[in-house]
Amino acid sequence: MTDTPHLFRPVPLRGITARNRVVISPMCQYSAHEGHLEDWHMVQLGRFAIGGAGIVFTEATAVQKAGRITHGCAGLWCDSQITGHARVAQFALTHGAIPAVQLGHAGRKSGMQRPWFGNGPLNDADFARGDMPWTPVGPSEIPVAEGWPMPHALSEAEIGQLVEDFVAATRRAQAAGYKIVEIHGAHGYLIHSFLSPLSNKRTDAYGGDLEGRMRLALEVAKAVRATWPEDLPVFFRTSAVDGDPAGWTLPDTVELAKRLKEIGIDVMDCSSSGIAGAATASGSGKRQPGFQVPFAEEVRHKAGLPTMAVGLITHPQQAEEILSGGQADLIAIGREALVDPMWALHAAQALGHDTGYGSWPEQSGWWLAVRDKTSDLYQPK
Repeated sequence: MTDTPHLFRPVPLRGITARNRVVISPMCQYSAHEGHLEDWHMVQLGRFAIGGAGIVFTEATAVQKAGRITHGCAGLWCDSQITGHARVAQFALTHGAIPAVQLGHAGRKSGMQRPWFGNGPLNDADFARGDMPWTPVGPSEIPVAEGWPMPHALSEAEIGQLVEDFVAATRRAQAAGYKIVEIHGAHGYLIHSFLSPLSNKRTDAYGGDLEGRMRLALEVAKAVRATWPEDLPVFFRTSAVDGDPAGWTLPDTVELAKRLKEIGIDVMDCSSSGIAGAATASGSGKRQPGFQVPFAEEVRHKAGLPTMAVGLITHPQQAEEILSGGQADLIAIGREALVDPMWALHAAQALGHDTGYGSWPEQSGWWLAVRDKTSDLYQPK
């Protein structure tokens, strides 16, 4: 075990074990139809399982129809959506990866444009395509930014229904065969908007001081944990900082992590920012390799909760150093996996964990092994 790179040491998570610490981060594809996963999702996610990742996350999945980021976002608000998710989960399991799903509600950012149409509030061009608006919701009547629609401030009864819808979606996730569920509490979406004092100006039990602003996040986490099987893990994604001194801070995140640990949350997935505007990582400082890793390290050491590092982690040695240095327990790969779906298998070779193609799918590994034996034939003359 001591000779095995940290990145490729199996990680036990309650009653399951991921084959390595490479996690494919949830990446929205904006290509679902009425919340139903399509063939695109099967191919998109399936290639990461074939590519050797230990855990493969399905994109942000709405617990309410009005909780989608865009008209093209995935959902688990009705039973008919289970089938598409089950195809993805079963394929991942068949090929050695742990299937995971991120559940959330877009809140003030719900009903916006798909990124390739502008990544902002819907306009006349979107209406002409059939993407009609709905009223977004949030903790207070404060829009995401100038020009964005005014959200409806949720009543306490509506908050109660939201928690029930998280529970219902969690049951559907289990029925689909997922082994990990993650609660999306980041990037300016609904739960994050309750946490941040920049967007939450409530004076009832769900606002005011830190305890009040954390209440929704903790209620959802407690309800999901109680619903999800005891032998399967629950993750929580956070925006560790808002990037504004008047907003959500890293000490706030550490306190939230301590409370989540008491509830039974297993891993905190540490991202940042997104409270205002469409961008998810704006305002969290200069974007450079591993720029969010210190957030994962702080939570891990001060809250005693395992963490997942994410954000411009692109090279195997970089990932290995994060793990070996005790900064995080898992490494989330996002856009780099879009460039190289076989990132995990290539990382194993780069770190000397697999000197050939023994870890590759047999359908392709044997082809590549033969190619290497005759490599001179593939060189330009």
